[in-house]
Amino acid sequence: MKKFKIAHLYYDLMNLYGENGNVRYLKRKLEEQGIETEVYFLSIEDKIDFEKYDFYYIGMGSTDNQELVLNHLIKYKDDIVTAINQNKFFLVTGNAVDLFGLSITKASGKKLKAVGAFTYEVIEEDFRIVGPQYYKADLIKHNILGFQNRNSILINANEAMFSVIDGTGFKPKDNNEGVHYNNFYGTYLIGPLLVRNPYLCDYFVNEICTYLKLKYKKTSDKGFAYRAYHEYIKNFYTK
Repeated sequence: MKKFKIAHLYYDLMNLYGENGNVRYLKRKLEEQGIETEVYFLSIEDKIDFEKYDFYYIGMGSTDNQELVLNHLIKYKDDIVTAINQNKFFLVTGNAVDLFGLSITKASGKKLKAVGAFTYEVIEEDFRIVGPQYYKADLIKHNILGFQNRNSILINANEAMFSVIDGTGFKPKDNNEGVHYNNFYGTYLIGPLLVRNPYLCDYFVNEICTYLKLKYKKTSDKGFAYRAYHEYIKNFYTK
């Protein structure tokens, strides 16, 4: 069986709020399917081969670290677009989403060119969006739990992955959030996302099984993450 290779990009710079939990949980769920999975930790001192890996993850980082990462990542913009078009998996959470649009306009007015894989633009504001989020998912029937802590808004997004039930979308009073194209998934949600939303993790595992031409094996033992999800979701309401 082909080994599934996860590249955890900028693990040392983009890991606020324990976002590496997404990679650890996904790896565990893949191994439950009998899929041999290896995680490769890569950062700005490494050369990244976007043909080598199957799944790329970037989490949230500080504003300073985000700019450091952008300066490194933008060198691979053509390779990234090719990988997205080849249906390689990308999961980016928190302000890592900012890296893949056309530009990031800083609060100072300075405009940074971003990777340009998508047409959206990011603008830093003088206010922060902080708090729990509750979304409807286009991908699965279960709603999505998460948290946001950001000072940027996203404009000119063509498609959305989530609909806001309670919380904030791309910007205040926007009902849409999340970027989804082929196997690229980006969201401002942190949590970690996959740990807080085990049914969403199951979706990724199912998609990866399809990618590997394997049959997805459903499990009856849902475990603590599923129980925690159903308990926490009681704090929200459906409009």
